[in-house]
Amino acid sequence: MATTGLQHVAAMYAGVVAPPLIVGAAIGLSATELTFLTGACLFTAGLATFLQTLGIWKIGARLPFVNGVTFAGVAPMTAIAASTEDKSDALPIIFGAVIVAGLLGFLAAPFFSKAVRFFPPVVTGTVITLIGISLLPVAFGWAQGPNPAADDYGSATNLGLAAGTLLIVLLLRRFTRGFVKQIAVLLGLVIGTLIAIPFGVTDFGPVADADVIGFPTPFHFGAPQFQLAAIISLCVVMVVSMTESTADMLALGEIVERPADEKTIAAGLRADTLGSAISPLFNGFMCSAFAQNIGLVAMTKIRSRYVVAVGGGFLVLMGLCPMAASLIAVVPRPVLGGAGVVLFGSVAASGIQTLVRAGLEKDNNVLIVAVSLAVGIVPITAPEFYHAFPETVRIVLDSGISTGCVAAVALNLVFNHLGRSGDAQDVTHPMEAGEEITGATRAPATP
Repeated sequence: MATTGLQHVAAMYAGVVAPPLIVGAAIGLSATELTFLTGACLFTAGLATFLQTLGIWKIGARLPFVNGVTFAGVAPMTAIAASTEDKSDALPIIFGAVIVAGLLGFLAAPFFSKAVRFFPPVVTGTVITLIGISLLPVAFGWAQGPNPAADDYGSATNLGLAAGTLLIVLLLRRFTRGFVKQIAVLLGLVIGTLIAIPFGVTDFGPVADADVIGFPTPFHFGAPQFQLAAIISLCVVMVVSMTESTADMLALGEIVERPADEKTIAAGLRADTLGSAISPLFNGFMCSAFAQNIGLVAMTKIRSRYVVAVGGGFLVLMGLCPMAASLIAVVPRPVLGGAGVVLFGSVAASGIQTLVRAGLEKDNNVLIVAVSLAVGIVPITAPEFYHAFPETVRIVLDSGISTGCVAAVALNLVFNHLGRSGDAQDVTHPMEAGEEITGATRAPATP
């Protein structure tokens, strides 16, 4: 349980520490304050994971779900920092906006969860596939290196380490069994890190410089401040986060063969939003479910929520012990990238499995999948596609998961609900009428 829980932490660690590093750098925090902010985000991610996995009352989906800082909030938080004259006020303003957005989201959770009726397999399969596809560029970026401005970014050494880690994970999955097979990703990260040492890619500096004990003092950066513009901006982020969390819960429900119903989604959204509201108390940011770990559950077939709760315990300990947190920071980014290909690809594969059961013999469903995938892939293949839109609108449009999800729900309503005539057609081509099956014979298509 300890090793598989640690494997979940290893899979999502980079995603948790990246937002505070980016926002902290935008504000101009010192190295010491930046380390404190990162540890605080690890600590609050652990608390949010406890809420989600163990649950209290009607809070928590009680699924093997890891929670952490959502990337959706990075752009608006850096925009808030840029617009704040006194940079010492930037974090208090951000924290105040997160608290309000979290509390409003908590109240809206039971109403938001009713949207589950609009998520049949053709929609959930499309969204799950998009989650995996959207995450793959993250793995590809890790594989190239930590710094796009560095001379070795995308070098043969970095790509070779990523490919080597990927190969190690695949070999372990193919030729081992039992416990070793279950922790193949963790072993791949360890072996990949050891292989990287001779190449000078592994940096042990974070361990040497880290303190042994450190507690995220409440309101370390000052009491929260409440500004309307910042609150509106992060409320939009909360809607995006809740949409993605709903999709993630549906995906995980399919993987663990416990489909997420309206009650489960409402409880899960309460955990997300309450975790977000509490997080600023300990200097953390908005929390959301991590799609990376869905791929780990799909690949290892370890479905216990208590394993993930142990991972949450590790996150809390890392937040209290910066030196322990720095151990995972030693893993080179290319090594993480190689393992990420397996993890994120597994999410996409789970979505394809769901689509297989979605009735793709019907023309309508093929059109829903085709257009929704195209809409969701736009931010990935053309990142500047929506550059002319206002920043608040781009928060939604630049999330392929959110836009693809909205497109899939809307198209499903149009094609399969509104004015439905009840006819079921076989697919020949998305733009053709197809043919109807009657009994054991096939009638020719009507001209």
